[in-house]
Amino acid sequence: MFKNRCRVNHYMIIFPNAKINIGLNIIERRADGYHNLETIFYPVRIHDALEVIEANELSFESSGLDIPGRVEDNLCIKGYHLLKKYHDIPPVKIHLAKHIPIGAGLGGGSADAAFFIRLMNDKFDLGLTIDQQLNYARQLGADCAFFIENKPVFAFDKGDEFEPIKLDLSAYEIVLVMPPVHISTSEAYGGVKPAMVKESLLELIYRPVAEWRSCIKNDFETNVFKNHVEIRGVKAALYEAGAIYAGMSGSGASVFGIFAQTPNLYELEQANQVFYNI
Repeated sequence: MFKNRCRVNHYMIIFPNAKINIGLNIIERRADGYHNLETIFYPVRIHDALEVIEANELSFESSGLDIPGRVEDNLCIKGYHLLKKYHDIPPVKIHLAKHIPIGAGLGGGSADAAFFIRLMNDKFDLGLTIDQQLNYARQLGADCAFFIENKPVFAFDKGDEFEPIKLDLSAYEIVLVMPPVHISTSEAYGGVKPAMVKESLLELIYRPVAEWRSCIKNDFETNVFKNHVEIRGVKAALYEAGAIYAGMSGSGASVFGIFAQTPNLYELEQANQVFYNI
């Protein structure tokens, strides 16, 4: 589990990290409008910084990457109001330094929300159990709960139910490429045809990484690659550079590659944001 926090007097700072999806299968559409899916969530070292200071009134400000939408819709603000329903917490000033790419399928907003719950629990000694934190996180978003324990998991149902897995990729170098493209969730789901799978990711993930290319897929890629050839090109370029496995993360625009050693991605760096050794 990533600790990712520090105290400085009455300040408290925490560093939400991103995740990648290794494979993603859309199983079926649910009656509530969501989809049942299965995927592997794996935490990676791309971080935001989240600071909370006790204040006279609730406020939110951000720096770094521009965060779209209204402040009142930010998941940290929603997390505060959710906790306030059940706990006597004072107003706080929230500052988020945004570094995790937005619209990338990296779960940055979900990470911020979950880490906010963890931070508030520590800062104000709320005494929340892991199960209580998971319950609050699930109310904020489908994959928010993953970041409470922040360990590799097989995710299923809406992506908010988890089974721990033993997966350690520390012997490899994971590189992430973020093209200058934003993929909305509605666009990603627009061309997906749900289908049952013959073999679950829960079994496939334990195959050697060298075999993943032939058996682990992301159902969003077909439609996204059709509409955004530059993203398809990134995946192809990662394989050309020697990736053992490469794939799009979640429903977003980012593509990651798993390498045996640091690759030369100079050409990709000219038009894309590249994160090494995540």
